[in-house]
Amino acid sequence: MKLTKSNIDFMSEIISIRSVGSDPVPGAPFGLKNREVLEVFLNKAKSLGFETNVFNDKVGYIDFGEGEKTVAIVCHLDVVPEGDGWETDPFTLTVKNDAFYARGIVDDKGPALASFFALCKFKEEAKDLGCRIRLILGTDEERTCDCMHEYVTNPDTIIPDCGFTPDAEFPAIFAEKGILQATFQTSGVSNVNVNGGSAANMVPAICKGTIDGNEFESIGKPAHASKPDLGINAITKFVDEHYVKCEVFDFIKYYFLNDNVKELTGCDITDLSGELTSNVGILKVDEKCQSVTIDFRYPATFPRDKLIDSLKSAASKFGLVGEYDKHHMKPIVFEKDSPLITAVMESWNKNRSLFTGYKEEYDKYNEAIAIGGGTYARHVPNIVAFGPQTPWSEDQCHQANEHISVNDFEVMIDVIYESIIKLSK
Repeated sequence: MKLTKSNIDFMSEIISIRSVGSDPVPGAPFGLKNREVLEVFLNKAKSLGFETNVFNDKVGYIDFGEGEKTVAIVCHLDVVPEGDGWETDPFTLTVKNDAFYARGIVDDKGPALASFFALCKFKEEAKDLGCRIRLILGTDEERTCDCMHEYVTNPDTIIPDCGFTPDAEFPAIFAEKGILQATFQTSGVSNVNVNGGSAANMVPAICKGTIDGNEFESIGKPAHASKPDLGINAITKFVDEHYVKCEVFDFIKYYFLNDNVKELTGCDITDLSGELTSNVGILKVDEKCQSVTIDFRYPATFPRDKLIDSLKSAASKFGLVGEYDKHHMKPIVFEKDSPLITAVMESWNKNRSLFTGYKEEYDKYNEAIAIGGGTYARHVPNIVAFGPQTPWSEDQCHQANEHISVNDFEVMIDVIYESIIKLSK
């Protein structure tokens, strides 16, 4: 589907809203901007004649069609902080080198907009699929996913019969690792004031602070916490370059600089979902407190309780107390040959060659895969992760200069459109 000026104008409007989660205020449980972006999106849908609704200012939906069966596309409108290293304004939709650049253009405002344009195509064609198509829009996926808890537990909700969330990569995702974010802390240090990272699920790009009155800074490279090897961690780099004797620095140095993560987690297995990965995401040390938050992505078959027991034991050796239940996502696994996986895979395999950079050798990407990322598929029944990034492209999630080619954005709309048709049957 070729984008129109009207499409791009709406994309620009949604991108311009800095919907990074913040403290709750009345009428906006995840911050004013997160509520604003949902309102703007739904108002646009209403102006085009779609039915919309909002549950508790946390999650909204857009409906097309009627029927006993409901096919859902589940997306989120919140984004991670922009971070450093941008060559363009992250909240201005910019076209450069035949690609759209903006925070959220891949994760996940872009896919939400592409899904909406697919619904608009159905409406323009007056196409009756004999079922309800529902675009569900969450507003706090990057932090708590409480928006989807609101959706699935609301008495007025409809649980979809099937569907997908375009918030990962192609092909379809049959398994997602467990995710546990743990915070370790103890009392402060009088001569140290250090801050690094802005979100546990991002590889931190900058860590800076003052030690004994001297200022220091370490520069890394941002990446998604599910793929930490794609980034350079500024926090571990800072500890290495500007080490000072204190509990949190000693903890980071022993387990992460000396490659003792397996000892820290007690996890030495690799299963169908992959091996454990970790990201030292947030560091804060001052006269009041030492605190470090670490994001762990653990194999689907590894017991969460075993992971926590090991973390507790390891933390106690350094005089740290841990918090382990603030952010946890259970792993999920689908059968590769399930009807849901099969349906969306048919759409991917049909359109794979249309994406930028395709080569015949990439036909090997013809089966569902496992990932370390966490998606709404964990929170909404009968949903799998599917798209939007091709497996041969550079990962863009949570990175500076996040972008997607204009061609791939347009092909994504067609893949979503065709997947909805296949799922409706």
